Amino acid sequence: MAWGCALCLALAGGAFLAALAQLLRWLRADGDLTLLWAEWRGKKPENELRGKVVWVTGASSGIGEELAYQLSKIGALLAISARREDELERVKNKCLQISNLSEKDILVLRLDLTDRTSHEAATNSVLKHFGKIDVLINNGGRSQRSLFVDTNLDVYSAIIELNYLGTISLTKHVLNHMIQRKKGKIVTVSSVMGIMGAPLASGYCASKHALQGFFNSLRTELTDYPEISIINICPGPVQSQIIQNVFTENLAKSIENSGDQSHKMPTDRCVRLTLVSTANDLKEAWISDHPYLAVCYLWQYAPTWAWWLMNRMGKRRIQNFKSGVDADASYSRKKK
Repeated sequence: MAWGCALCLALAGGAFLAALAQLLRWLRADGDLTLLWAEWRGKKPENELRGKVVWVTGASSGIGEELAYQLSKIGALLAISARREDELERVKNKCLQISNLSEKDILVLRLDLTDRTSHEAATNSVLKHFGKIDVLINNGGRSQRSLFVDTNLDVYSAIIELNYLGTISLTKHVLNHMIQRKKGKIVTVSSVMGIMGAPLASGYCASKHALQGFFNSLRTELTDYPEISIINICPGPVQSQIIQNVFTENLAKSIENSGDQSHKMPTDRCVRLTLVSTANDLKEAWISDHPYLAVCYLWQYAPTWAWWLMNRMGKRRIQNFKSGVDADASYSRKKK
């Protein structure tokens, strides 16, 4: 009997220590625990993506630009797209400087996601150049900073046209090719705003929720193609140029002051975790510091608490915005 009690106590103590270790790991996390486990013990992007043809949209700045740099260092063959061809050429030149790729290994392809009639031709251009597309990274899009009551409805139409319809239009053409090959990866940079709701971004949240619903549904239609992966990436606040390019209350107005962005996750860290997610075929990855990472867990498992917390965070977010500082400045964790 005494031996049995000692064993039970030992098991209980071990379980407690394991739970404590996971809690401490979570408190320091900048991604969901499945993702961080994949980073530690899973497949490495350097092994999985070298030599693959990767098409990155929105590659002229921010996350897309950093994706191009890290993929070039890995040795992936790149098609990089955005509306600004001169900026794409700049990104290509830097890729050539920091990698062993040659001119023919990087295709600059101007692309407007809102011009859906051009997407088939663009896909054919990539296929003509490389002969295949192994990975499509849907990164193009714009965020939003405006209150619904102040915002014209044509802004919402433009957000959906770009972030949602443009993305699924390009995906449709690339997916046809992947189905013929019976393999490929479609990676979509969604957002934590595709999981939760937040003030100043109602249209942006709607577009990202739409992408989440679409790609989660598409995944269920591809069960006969187990080697085609649908991967949703949900970053939180990241140091990028997304704030400078946001939609505001009307299409003609741009944001006057983007504020200090240094408190946000570094772009290179976000991209590294995105590539880990891609290499390991994670269906969904949350990439964020706290408190947004915590809110993702609450939204998933305890939505009532999440609504209460977002109401409190939302008031401060609106106050920050109206004061001319970054909306997330007061509660994001400062990077050292």
